[in-house]
Amino acid sequence: MDHVPDLLLHLHETELIVTAAGVDIARYAFDADGPVTEGPKPFFHPIRALDGAPLTAYRPWDHRWHKGLQFTWTHVSGENFWGGPTYRRDAGYVALDNVGRMRHDRFTTVAHAGSEVSFTEELTWITQAGAEWITEVRTHRFHGLDEERGLWVLDFATTLRNVSGRDLELGSPTTEGRPNAGYTGYAIRMPRAWTGGRVLAAGLPDDAGTEPLMGRETPWVAFSGEHDEVDGGGTVIAFAGTSTGAPAIRWFVRSEPFPILAPSASFDEHVLMAPGAELRLAHRHAFGSRVWSPDETRAIAGELTPS
Repeated sequence: MDHVPDLLLHLHETELIVTAAGVDIARYAFDADGPVTEGPKPFFHPIRALDGAPLTAYRPWDHRWHKGLQFTWTHVSGENFWGGPTYRRDAGYVALDNVGRMRHDRFTTVAHAGSEVSFTEELTWITQAGAEWITEVRTHRFHGLDEERGLWVLDFATTLRNVSGRDLELGSPTTEGRPNAGYTGYAIRMPRAWTGGRVLAAGLPDDAGTEPLMGRETPWVAFSGEHDEVDGGGTVIAFAGTSTGAPAIRWFVRSEPFPILAPSASFDEHVLMAPGAELRLAHRHAFGSRVWSPDETRAIAGELTPS
C-alpha cells in the first residue's frame, strides 16, 4: 500500500486547498475580488481544526472587510490596505477613496505533498488610484501535523519592497491618534462564537484578560473558544515573530465585542521605508482542536516558539 502523505496541497484556478488527515484545514483565496471598500486581497478562510471545526470568520456584519486570516496594513502614507473607513486624527473614522488592493501576480513555488507543504507567491500593492506602491514575496508553510494532539502549524514569511519612488510611512489608527487601535499586519478574525473567549499570553497570569495585552510585547498569545453547531472548542496560538522594522512587534487583541488577534509591526510607531527599501516579517500560528488547559497551552506555546 502506498504511503499517504500527511499533508496535501491542491491548486485550483482561484484558490489553494490544504488537506490534512482527510480534512480541508485551509482554503487560500488568492484571486480575491469584491467591493473596492473591502480592500481586496488574498486571505485564508475557512481555517479548520483537525476535527473539521471552523476557526475563522468571513465578512462579519460589523466589519465586512474582516476575512479569516489575512495580511493587511491600515495606514500606508494615507492609503488604506485593510479596508473600510480610515481613521483621521481630526475627524475619526471616515470613508475615503483611498482603499487599495493586493494583487496576486503568480506563484513561484508550490510544494504539494509530504510532512510539510508550502507555496511562495508574488503580489503587488496597488492604490485605489492605480499606483503600484509595494511588491511582496510571501511564503506560507504548513507543518507540525500532530493528529494525536489535534494540532497543526502555519508559518508566514514575507518581504515587502517599496517601489513607489517615494518614502512610505506604514502605521495604524493608533499612530494617527486613536488609542489602543494598533491593528495591522497578519490578522485573524475568529468565529463569532468565540466572543468573550479565554486569552492567555506569555508573561501574564491566566486571568489577565485582554486589557493588559493591548500594545504589549510578548512572544505569543493564545485564544480559546467553544464552537457553535458542533461540540467542543478549539485554540489558536499566534506568535509575535520578527520584523526588520525599527518598532517592536506589539499585540492587538480583543475578545469583546468580537474575537480578533494580530501581531502589529506598527502598533504605535511608524515603519519608515525609503524608495527601494525592504521590510521582512515572519509569524507563526498553531491551531488546536480542543480548548487546551492553560498548562497545556503554555507547554505547547513553549515547544513551538520559533528559535
